[in-house]
Amino acid sequence: MTERLKSKVCLVTGGGSGIGEAICKRFAEEGANVIVADINPESARRVAGDISAAGGKAVAREQDVTDPDLWNSLVDGIVGELGSLDVLVNNAGIGVIMPIEQETLEGWRRMQSVNMESVFLGTQAAIRVMKGHGGSIVNISSIEGIIGEPLVPAYNASKGGVRIFTKSAALHCAQEGYGIRVNSVHPGYVGTAMVAEAIGSMPPEQGLAFQQELLTRIPLGRVAEAVEIANTVLFLASDEASYMTGSELVVDGGYTAR
Repeated sequence: MTERLKSKVCLVTGGGSGIGEAICKRFAEEGANVIVADINPESARRVAGDISAAGGKAVAREQDVTDPDLWNSLVDGIVGELGSLDVLVNNAGIGVIMPIEQETLEGWRRMQSVNMESVFLGTQAAIRVMKGHGGSIVNISSIEGIIGEPLVPAYNASKGGVRIFTKSAALHCAQEGYGIRVNSVHPGYVGTAMVAEAIGSMPPEQGLAFQQELLTRIPLGRVAEAVEIANTVLFLASDEASYMTGSELVVDGGYTAR
């Protein structure tokens, strides 16, 4: 442990599983005081418990990222209890395979609410309490926010929105002199339950074909491990990235390099 986040108060949404869990654990290993926020309170408590058992600092909080009132109460509670909020990782998200001709307006709106509008709400809430001392906001987008994929139009739109919103927020904070850096991370395919469930929702033959084709399209020949994304987020959260804002870091095994 090098304590790259020593004494920093870090809030991670969707921290109860997948990439979010890996981020929480890496942050704690580097000395952070981690708030594990998740809509599933049992998952959040499990991750916080794992961190505490390993000697780190973490608390669990139940959070629906689509609720603006809950955002404000969560952030105000963190500042009240711990004195500040130094890092926010907007990681919570959903993924559903549904081509444009089959997608419903309800499904479309749900995707935008969870994946994109929550990032707006979280970023806005964090700026309010960070602008007195600075901080780092990291928004988890996707390579699907940069390139198109015919099976996930709503997901494409939500992650593309996160990408460009991040730049807008970064420019605002820089212009106002807040000392708040805002950056985005764009993972490729990661070995998480969300990806497995999305592929599992396909007909078996189609899902198998998709997985086989996928590996041929990744130059490194494998999907990412969640900790590999977490390490990138850790860099952006730390003072090592002090001259980075409005940036987008792609972590995809070379998928978008072709």
